[in-house]
Amino acid sequence: MLLTRVIPCLLLHGQGLVKTIKFKDPTYVGDPINAVRIFNDKEVDELVFLDITATLEKREPQMDLIHDIATECFMPFGYGGGIHSVDIASKILKMGSEKVIFNSAATDLELVRKAANLFGSQSVVVSIDVKNTRIGGNRVFTHSGTVNTGLNPMEFAKMVESAGAGEIFLNSIDRDGTMKGYDIGLIKSVASAVNIPVVACGGAGSLEHFKEAIVNGGASAVSAGSMFVFHGPYRAVLINYPTQDELRQYLT
Repeated sequence: MLLTRVIPCLLLHGQGLVKTIKFKDPTYVGDPINAVRIFNDKEVDELVFLDITATLEKREPQMDLIHDIATECFMPFGYGGGIHSVDIASKILKMGSEKVIFNSAATDLELVRKAANLFGSQSVVVSIDVKNTRIGGNRVFTHSGTVNTGLNPMEFAKMVESAGAGEIFLNSIDRDGTMKGYDIGLIKSVASAVNIPVVACGGAGSLEHFKEAIVNGGASAVSAGSMFVFHGPYRAVLINYPTQDELRQYLT
């Protein structure tokens, strides 16, 4: 039995899936429903969908697409992007998403608190995107990595935990899409600051990276994007996922 969840993180841009590098230059990688069907066959633990333009475009989530995902998806999934009220969160959960993921709106701690009280902490995830600002060190960014909140990720993690978030989805902007490994120092600092699960994302390129995030970083679960949609040195698009035997070798 695996000791942790291994979660593909799928980025939505319009009706398609894309992959970014350091939150820039989105590359089209396919149809989300087709990806869901492939991940169903590969017995994936869980999926995360993030609409990376909803907040920037000041629009609500694509409810029709969420409905289609929920209809096809055999495993639990979380959805984030454009969720700025408990009413929107409620609609998404009623459609079949197990979790709602707050990012830019999570700086409104009262919204996180209301959602946790209404739906339970287990359904409320806060996604924290972190970038090293050199002079200021690691800081929390929102709006797809374009707005520097000035917040320290460890302190912000404590704040959202106190507000009722049941899980933190921690993403390193600097490592996103590089496949060179997680920011272990960042993961460790946040995971040690809170008592709720921390899902590490940003930089995974191998099963060894998963192990490092868990053993050395203290992550409760791991997530990846490029590793599950690209194949080979030329990054050919191919939806893939390790076999259970491969995962057991590193994660049991």
